[in-house]
Amino acid sequence: MKNRIKDLREDHDLTQRQIADGIGITQRKYSYIETGVQPLTDDLLVRLARYYGVSIDYLLLQTDNPKRNP
Repeated sequence: MKNRIKDLREDHDLTQRQIADGIGITQRKYSYIETGVQPLTDDLLVRLARYYGVSIDYLLLQTDNPKRNP
């Protein structure tokens, strides 16, 4: 399965630590999210969507359009 969260991080040339710091979690927890060990909670989805400026549907592979609805 495609991992859009990892793809976004790599596309922005960021480390796991940078993303983790940006959304207020540990690097280890972020690593677990990327690998699927830690499930994505609603709160984490919102934080990631805000961080990247994309929709939650985009993060969840429900659309290929990253734009957020106003």
